[in-house]
Amino acid sequence: MRIALAQIHSTASPAENLAVVREFAARAAEAGARLVVFPEATMRAFGHPLAEIAEPLDGPWATELRAIALEHRITVVAGMFTPGHGSEQSRVRNTLLVTGPEVETSYTKIHLYDAFGFAESDTVEPGTDPVTFELGGVTFGLSTCYDVRFPVLFTANALAGAHVQIVCASWGPGPGKVEHWELLTRARALDTTSYLLACGQADPGTLGIENPRMLPTGVGHSAIVSPLGADIARADGSVGLLLGDLDIADVETARTTLPVLANRVQL
Repeated sequence: MRIALAQIHSTASPAENLAVVREFAARAAEAGARLVVFPEATMRAFGHPLAEIAEPLDGPWATELRAIALEHRITVVAGMFTPGHGSEQSRVRNTLLVTGPEVETSYTKIHLYDAFGFAESDTVEPGTDPVTFELGGVTFGLSTCYDVRFPVLFTANALAGAHVQIVCASWGPGPGKVEHWELLTRARALDTTSYLLACGQADPGTLGIENPRMLPTGVGHSAIVSPLGADIARADGSVGLLLGDLDIADVETARTTLPVLANRVQL
């Protein structure tokens, strides 16, 4: 299966960002990809108010995303913001929408980025449940950004049948943070013997945009990682489209060679 990772730079405008999604989805489909993954916060970049643009999954932004996926006959994964639930309506939910001719599901980010001086939980309500989906006989597990620091979610996805782990991110910059991202994305592939598709926001600095408040607006370095933790492809910090071909037989081979899922002990 050919897949694509769209390393974009989101702005404050949901409409502008949707136009970028349309462009990259078309490019991915033209290249033969069956799935295109966009970053966390595709709808609006962090550092801007979120509640004012949050929409339900049947709202206009998501509806247009579906139309793009159907037009190009490609499954799209993209980060958006949906309203909070019940008493949490003052906060939003950090949501991945998965949509296309064969798939319709969503995942709400479980682990919120209350670290390195940023408090995502001030404005975002956490999710509670892992989510997987199937496309073309391949099972994918979903996760968002800070989730990548918590191996239990990825193990849960793998035990639910995931051959491929997806991480959509808007990674925060800072000393050692690119190294953390590269290490963690390779580790989550290796400790679940799964392919890992890590799609992050591009580094604003590559576009001449300063980030003096060190907001989590991206560092780039999106990657396709093998089930044994090796980079198959990894981007730099700039905007671009990363393509790769997944052979699920490699997952079965890795799980026979390194049966960490079968050997795990409940402590």
